[in-house]
Amino acid sequence: MKKLISILVILCLFFVLGACSGSSQDVSGLKKDDKSDKGMKVIGENVKFNPNKLVNKGEPIAIELWTWGGKDVFQKQVDKYQKIYPNVKIKVVNQPWEDYWTKLPLQLKGKNGPAMFNFHNSYHSNTINFMAPYDIPTKALVKDYIGVPAHEINGSVYYIDYALNSGNIYYNKKMWKAAGLIDSDIPKTWDQFIKVAQKLTKKDNKGKIIQSGFDLNGDGYKAMIAGLGYQKGELLFKEDGKTVNFYNKTTIENTKMLYDLYKKYEVGSPNFSDDSTKSFGNEQSAMVYKWGWMEGELKNNYPDVEWGVFQTPTPSKDTPFAYDRYNGESTPGINKNAPKDQQAVAQDFLKFLLAGEEFSKEFSLFNASFPAKKSLSDDPDILADPVLKTLAPNIDHYIWPGAFPAPVETVSGKVAEEIFYNDVDIKSAIKSGQVQMEKDMKNANFKSVESKYKFFSKNQ
Repeated sequence: MKKLISILVILCLFFVLGACSGSSQDVSGLKKDDKSDKGMKVIGENVKFNPNKLVNKGEPIAIELWTWGGKDVFQKQVDKYQKIYPNVKIKVVNQPWEDYWTKLPLQLKGKNGPAMFNFHNSYHSNTINFMAPYDIPTKALVKDYIGVPAHEINGSVYYIDYALNSGNIYYNKKMWKAAGLIDSDIPKTWDQFIKVAQKLTKKDNKGKIIQSGFDLNGDGYKAMIAGLGYQKGELLFKEDGKTVNFYNKTTIENTKMLYDLYKKYEVGSPNFSDDSTKSFGNEQSAMVYKWGWMEGELKNNYPDVEWGVFQTPTPSKDTPFAYDRYNGESTPGINKNAPKDQQAVAQDFLKFLLAGEEFSKEFSLFNASFPAKKSLSDDPDILADPVLKTLAPNIDHYIWPGAFPAPVETVSGKVAEEIFYNDVDIKSAIKSGQVQMEKDMKNANFKSVESKYKFFSKNQ
């Protein structure tokens, strides 16, 4: 009897743990689907989704989709998909960003993880080995989306961008007007920018800056310097695609320009603020360089600030090799270790997301990023957003270097501290930065995708 009880206890624990691990998803409330012809139209131009079929042979099935944000955007699409297929349940699980990238890799190692998950390219190296290739023709993706070739790995695609994010100049409209500036004064070149920044700078009777014309304190330098070189045709990585190209004439020139904004033209100061985001939000600085996230920051934390945005200036009025680098907001990944039937549902739902426009549009607006789906390039709602409207005219002239290792930005941030706060010679600081970056990236599994940029050949 004792042995029987022990066996029963072990079996109970086994089933309880199995249920908790997610190996057997809850399919309660689902109905068997025996209607293959839904009488619905095929969705999409090149990437297509045909709703007139059975999913999982019509048998009930449930999967999980993990995300760290935008749960409502995903849930809206899930609800529409489940309405087509009453036998499918997709549970959207929201995890805090801080926990997400610790929990997700552990879950993906086994067969109990989510079949589908929101992905960020900064975690490419940690996650790519757990991802299944998309069951979508790459040629179709290329026709519908910007930047797909940069994501090809041996002919397969594991994720692409649903939206593109880059930097712009945010300016305070009240300060702009008070300085006597109008819309036609929006600077196109760096020389014009310097003059505008001087007009926006205010000092007290002792010569101390009380309103900065341009503030790059905090993350300003490291955010800008990685992309500024492209304006002059300088790549971020050397010919081997692995060695960072930081110590060069262009980086020195661009750093000198930013340094002169403070030291020569006195439109700002290293000691004016600790954080340019806060100084702009508190209406102490007239202009800052920020990426799309700044729109949400202003709306949520500084709603009273009247702000505008314009494209980052360039050396001349001619079209540059690229205006800046961009980073993509990535499409979901498919867990290759999930049961095959769950993977099949995830692949089908992925086609549903990418063939339609709603997912790309709503997530782009959610993240203040320009949609990579080409059919949305002139969408009225997209162009009504000031940040996306600014990116729109030249969106194909932004370049993605790849999900490069963190030392590129962390070390350049330290280089800025040496130059702006410790008065270290610009050339020496950049040379030391190059050495440190190479050291820190020695074992990085990274190769640049700059050569896949649409206009790369024009720079050679």
